[in-house]
Amino acid sequence: MSALSRFPVRYAETDQMGVVHHAAYVPWLEQGRVDWLAAQGVSYAELERSGVFFPVVGLELAYRRALRFGDTVQVETRLTGLASRRLVFVYRVFREGDAEPAATGRSVHVPQDAAGRIRRLPEALFERLKAAAERET
Repeated sequence: MSALSRFPVRYAETDQMGVVHHAAYVPWLEQGRVDWLAAQGVSYAELERSGVFFPVVGLELAYRRALRFGDTVQVETRLTGLASRRLVFVYRVFREGDAEPAATGRSVHVPQDAAGRIRRLPEALFERLKAAAERET
């Protein structure tokens, strides 16, 4: 099941011409992941407290049309790849009301412990994420 995050473009995310700077998209994708996990009943803050972290090891973004200050952004997030030591999310970033995305993206994550060592996903978490990913296909 995909999750939809919604928020306004902030002035600080734009250049002098009011166009969203390319770097602003990365935190938007992060918010999409956090919201997607929350929609599955998984708190990222709780994961971190339990010693599970999902650092980004790969990131792709394709910019298709400009977003501007005053627009409302919608980020559609889906989990498309899952293994015991790997998660892959895909994103579509829209201006609210538009049918075509302003940007698309993909991020790859490797579960780690607090010391930065790669670890397997806890079995219960893996099963929950697997069920959610299967609902998305």
